[in-house]
Amino acid sequence: MIDDNLLSILVCPADRGPLTLVDQQLYNPRLRRAYRIEDGIPVLLVDEAIEVDDDEHARLIARGTPADPQ
Repeated sequence: MIDDNLLSILVCPADRGPLTLVDQQLYNPRLRRAYRIEDGIPVLLVDEAIEVDDDEHARLIARGTPADPQ
């Protein structure tokens, strides 16, 4: 799992905005892109992001833990 301190400084590489932690992925609700976490390491590559549809977006928003950027 990602440490809270690390989560507070991670941002989306596409828009530099905060990410939401959901299960084993980081989610950008503004761009509707999800970034996977492999072995505790976020894969924050724009080309590796997964685009999310409306249903998945609603599910991720309901389950997510927003980051608190400093």
